[in-house]
Amino acid sequence: MLVLLPPSETKAPGGDGAPLDLAALTAAPALTGVRTELAEALVKLADDVPAARQALGLSAKQDTEIARNAELWTSATRPAVERYTGVLYDALDIASMGRAQRARAGRRLAVGSALFGLVRAEDPIPAYRLSAGSALPGLPTLRALWKPVLSPVLVGLDEFVVDLRSGSYAALAPVPGAVTLDVLSERPDGSRSVVSHFNKAHKGRVARLLALTTAEPADVVRLRSLLRRAGLHVEHDGGTALTLVVPAP
Repeated sequence: MLVLLPPSETKAPGGDGAPLDLAALTAAPALTGVRTELAEALVKLADDVPAARQALGLSAKQDTEIARNAELWTSATRPAVERYTGVLYDALDIASMGRAQRARAGRRLAVGSALFGLVRAEDPIPAYRLSAGSALPGLPTLRALWKPVLSPVLVGLDEFVVDLRSGSYAALAPVPGAVTLDVLSERPDGSRSVVSHFNKAHKGRVARLLALTTAEPADVVRLRSLLRRAGLHVEHDGGTALTLVVPAP
């Protein structure tokens, strides 16, 4: 089973790993060409701070993000699952896992990335700033760059995939047959609405459960059963989509 996570805008700083080596990342050399093109574009763009702000959707207060991009090839790296931060990764709580749990999570977790396409949990990456919706000067859209090379990699995965990526990242290259998870909030009167603010937290908790379980669900029915046994209210109306229903706050 492979659990495919979205990245985060925020990244943990620092690290003690060697500088970025694209050949050491998952799916090299298939993805190395686009990774190189994007990394070099970000480094070049960092020389023009106003243009970088516009392309990356940043304010002057976020110029440190541009400085990180300038140092992509030379800054220290850390495992992807430690690099990404925010609500989902707080709920995943990789730091609390024991050695055996961390090893299992390392085998099961991957992240869809605007810069790297796909990285496994332990792939060493630097801090950077690039979102799925960013438009880099002189380059096609990220979807146009990634889909031709990333789609074959994802289609070729010999694993049962649970795709928890957000819409913009899933659009870079869908995974045919992957199970998806929507989160709905249910009020006391039975009415429901899409969870927005806490959506990432719920998906982070699901990701943690799937990273740590010793079970090996191989299809959507077994996955639904696993989540239900864990006490989650999960509905399945057919196909590969599951719905997690949570009480309204």
